[in-house]
Amino acid sequence: MTLLAGIHHVAVIASDYARSRDFYTRILGLQVIAENHRPQRDSWKLDLRLPDGSQLELFSFPDPPARPSRPEARGLRHLAFRVDALDAVVAHLQSEGVACEPIRVDEYTGRRFTFFADPDDLPLELYETA
Repeated sequence: MTLLAGIHHVAVIASDYARSRDFYTRILGLQVIAENHRPQRDSWKLDLRLPDGSQLELFSFPDPPARPSRPEARGLRHLAFRVDALDAVVAHLQSEGVACEPIRVDEYTGRRFTFFADPDDLPLELYETA
């Protein structure tokens, strides 16, 4: 019996909501599902959809503490996005001023991948599946 059917969403807390909103919607092209301000928490919540139906929730909170991410801190290591044409996505990101690491090949699957970062330096991966 399979208990889990898939990933519904990943939640990200941004230090600069407007900058991260622009990054995830305009640069990465995620579709806005809903956007709500929660005045009791002085917080924004933005629900975003990827083409496969999975979602990313973008939150803002006043003065969120920094989270260590490198080198290899405990916890979530990175968020990987599946792409069909890695070179085209990397070219798009670079045209928007987003730095990408050199493309590597997964030694176990033979698939190509690279890493880049969101505005809060959250490590993101592009993993070519086509």
